[in-house]
Amino acid sequence: MKTVSRRTVVAVLTAGVLGLGSGVAASAAGESAAPSNADDSSASPGTLFKRTELYFGTAKPDGTEVTPEEFDRFSDKVITSAFPDGFTELTGMGQYKGASGEIVREHSFVVIVLYPVTDQQANGEIEGIRADYKRSFHQESVLRTDSVEKVSF
Repeated sequence: MKTVSRRTVVAVLTAGVLGLGSGVAASAAGESAAPSNADDSSASPGTLFKRTELYFGTAKPDGTEVTPEEFDRFSDKVITSAFPDGFTELTGMGQYKGASGEIVREHSFVVIVLYPVTDQQANGEIEGIRADYKRSFHQESVLRTDSVEKVSF
């Protein structure tokens, strides 16, 4: 019987809950992620795409917040021009510990972008979006997460 650390179990459970698939779970457990039968007709269809999530906080240093209207204008001008084929925007609540050590609770906007793994310009576009938002709204950071997903349209 293979010994598995608590961290690996959490990674496997998280992968399962988030729907990341058995390949992620298997690799987190240190096992092969290769499919058992490459011709399996029950395998989900799709092509590998990169998925980037950007988390935009709204608390400004002056105590006000980025309004939905301000974010819509930013999205229309900056995000849409970088990814005209589409993206998804979500709203939420979040918190983080700022550079000062203070806990900040704030509304947030989450943008999810899916793009081909071969897209050589996407990283630069994403980093440009982050830099523009930080500069425009005086933010310390914009959280970025990246993963690879199987996508079917």
